[in-house]
Amino acid sequence: MGMRWHAVAALGVAYAAAVAVAVAADRGFSLSLAGAAAVPEEEMGVLQKIANLMWKRDGNSYQHVWPPMEFGWQIVLGSLIGFFGAAFGSVGGVGGGGIFVPMLTLIIGFDPKSSTAISKCMIMGASVSTVYYNLKLKHPTLDMPVIDYDLAVLIQPMLMLGISIGVIFNVIFPDWLVTVLLIILFLGTSTKAFLKGVETWKKETIIKREDAKRLAQTSEEPEYAPLPTGPGAGAGTKIPSDEAPSIMKNIHWKEVGLLSFVWVAFLVLQVTKNYTATCSTWYWVLNLLQVPVSIGVTMYEGLGLMSGKRVLSSKGSEQTALKLHQVFIYGLFGIAAGLVGGLLGLGGGFIMGPLFLELGIPPQVSSATATFAMMFSSSMSVVEYYLLNRFPVPYAVYFIIVAFIAAIIGQHVVRKLINWLGRASLIIFILSFMIFVSAISLGGVGISNMIQKIERNEYMGFEDLCKYDA
Repeated sequence: MGMRWHAVAALGVAYAAAVAVAVAADRGFSLSLAGAAAVPEEEMGVLQKIANLMWKRDGNSYQHVWPPMEFGWQIVLGSLIGFFGAAFGSVGGVGGGGIFVPMLTLIIGFDPKSSTAISKCMIMGASVSTVYYNLKLKHPTLDMPVIDYDLAVLIQPMLMLGISIGVIFNVIFPDWLVTVLLIILFLGTSTKAFLKGVETWKKETIIKREDAKRLAQTSEEPEYAPLPTGPGAGAGTKIPSDEAPSIMKNIHWKEVGLLSFVWVAFLVLQVTKNYTATCSTWYWVLNLLQVPVSIGVTMYEGLGLMSGKRVLSSKGSEQTALKLHQVFIYGLFGIAAGLVGGLLGLGGGFIMGPLFLELGIPPQVSSATATFAMMFSSSMSVVEYYLLNRFPVPYAVYFIIVAFIAAIIGQHVVRKLINWLGRASLIIFILSFMIFVSAISLGGVGISNMIQKIERNEYMGFEDLCKYDA
């Protein structure tokens, strides 16, 4: 049921994106007909007025709003909110963009699309520090890294392809459509994550009761044993230390090399595309070249998983060879997560985190793997937004530093809390909380902006990508 719900959500986002492209492509033809038969506004019907509001010739209402970087209460308050957002977001594996965007818009004073770009910078800073921290740790129940590299290779190339699509849609989509998609997707995802957290909490309670019974029988103090989620970790399984012997041994260099290849290939294509005219033939050719790169790496990993030569290690002995349709679904989820990330300036973890949990992956591994994938995808978004001149560099550097420090502290504190309370489900509840708060904050800001635009009779339609000038 959980996989079915995520598939419906992913297809819904993809369908909305396809509709937006069709509308944007068709707008010039529709408007030429409308201009040929101009009708006075007082004679227009309600539907025609709405159509004129949504699709105007050369409609483009976007302008930069970059406040000067001066020390004041805005910087102090924004830094505090960004700090806690990065700390909790890094633990949940969601980046924290749902906190960053409203903070940058309402407190610092950036326009919504510049806030989206800077939030990606903060997500990058938090994910880099979180990955560095996680490289020192091992899987909670297995003798392997806490990051599932094979799962990351399967998801991340399609995630980056989705990011590139999302950045384009960030220019095209009207704010009201972004708000509607965000509220529906995030409320559903946060509910699913919360229910998964409750389920995990109950399982942990059973384990703690069993430990208490053994304690009464042996009079020995039990140590906290992380929830044995699937991978051959039944009763009596010896729990290894979560400290890795060394960072270098905890890195799977082949998988990291594949992900780095995808990153470099995308970077070259994006930089080259920057020297072509928007919507020109070469512009679309360079965009389409990202498809074989992503699909090629994902299918290479998928074929290994289907043949049994490779396994998703975090599933342990319970993992079987994947089917072709399962590989296809993983790729679809990766594209959908990237599209949401590029469109909203949020980490793809808002989709990947709940998805990994539904697959039975332990919370620690789910968070670490989602953040590892986001490190590559968010850095690519930062490069793309930089090439589009969508954020001021001094502000971006400052908030990257804030997010970097906050993520390290957040990871350390929550790890201590998990060991003290014996509740890995704490990560799932933080994930659910961050998604819910993001839905409320971003949804509230979006609705407020939409009401103001309606009152001022401002243009609320799709932007023209081909005439966009950052």
